[in-house]
Amino acid sequence: MQRRKLGRSGFEVAPLAFGGNVFGWTADEATSFRLLDAFVDAGCNLIDTADSYSHWVPGHKGGESETIIGRWIARRGRHDDVVIATKVGSGQDIGHRCLRKDYIMHAAEGSLRRLQVDAIDLYQSHWDDETTPFDETLEAYARLIEQGKVRAIGASNLGAARLQQALDVSAKHELPRYLTLQPLYNLYDRDLFEGPLAQICIREDIAVIPYYALAAGFLTGKYRSVADFGQSPRGGGMTKYLNPKGLRILAALDSVATRVAATPVQVSLAWLMARPGVTAPIASATSVAQLDELIAATRLTLDADAIRTLDTASA
Repeated sequence: MQRRKLGRSGFEVAPLAFGGNVFGWTADEATSFRLLDAFVDAGCNLIDTADSYSHWVPGHKGGESETIIGRWIARRGRHDDVVIATKVGSGQDIGHRCLRKDYIMHAAEGSLRRLQVDAIDLYQSHWDDETTPFDETLEAYARLIEQGKVRAIGASNLGAARLQQALDVSAKHELPRYLTLQPLYNLYDRDLFEGPLAQICIREDIAVIPYYALAAGFLTGKYRSVADFGQSPRGGGMTKYLNPKGLRILAALDSVATRVAATPVQVSLAWLMARPGVTAPIASATSVAQLDELIAATRLTLDADAIRTLDTASA
C-alpha cells in the first residue's frame, strides 16, 4: 500500500481513511473489530473518529466510537502501526460548539481514556467556534502537545478565511498550527473546498482528509429513486442529491466504472484521491465485503478521459 505524507505532521498514511462514525451505530463492537483488523491487514492505517460519535443514536451520549476503538487497541496491544485521529468541539455535552481552552483540556482526557492511548495522534477541531479566539484554542493544543498527550492538530469545517486566520495566529504567537483539514468534499459537493480553501491547503502543505467522500452513500449508486431510501439509516438524507445533477453524476460514474471494470464506489474514491491537495478521503463500511470494495479504490488509477467525464458531470 502506497503511503502519503500527512502534511507536516511526520505521519505517513495510506490514501484511504476509515470513518469511525459507524462504530457503535451501524456496526456493533464485534463487527467493528473485524473491520478494523481487515483495514490494517490491507495496509491502511488512518482511523478517524470524534468524541461526539454516535450521540445521534437513541440512548447514546457520544464517545461510543472512541470506546470501541480503544477496546480494539487494547485487545491487539499496540497502536504504533495506526494513526488515530479524533475530534473535539462539537459540544454535545454543553449544547453548543466549543473550543475554549478549559473545554478542550477536559475533553482530551476523556478521549485519551476511551481510546486507551497515551497520546492522540491527530486531534482536530470539529467545528468552528467563532466565540473563542484562535489563540485560546491553540494554546490548549500547545499545552497538550507539551504534555505529550497530542502529537499533531488539525481542523474540520473551516472556510478559507477562517483557516488563514488560524494560520496567521499560529505564526504570530508561535503556537501549533493546523496541519490537516477535514472538509466536506466529494464528486457532488465540490464548491466548499475547490478554490481559495484548496489553494491555501496546497500552498501551506496542509493535508486534506475529506469527509462524506461518498456523499453519505449516494455515490455508491444504490439510491436512484425515492423507493431506494429505505435501504439504510442514511436513506432519508438522499433527497438533496436525487436531482438532475445527482443523476448526471451517477450516469457518469456508471459509464466510467464499466469502462475501467470497477464500481461507482471505487471510481468516486479514485477521483477524490487524485484531486490536488487531497491526502486521504474518509469512507465507512459496515461489512468486510464493503471495506474490500473501498480498499480496491486505492489500486485504481483513472485516465484523463475518465477524470474529464466526471469533472464535466459534476461541475
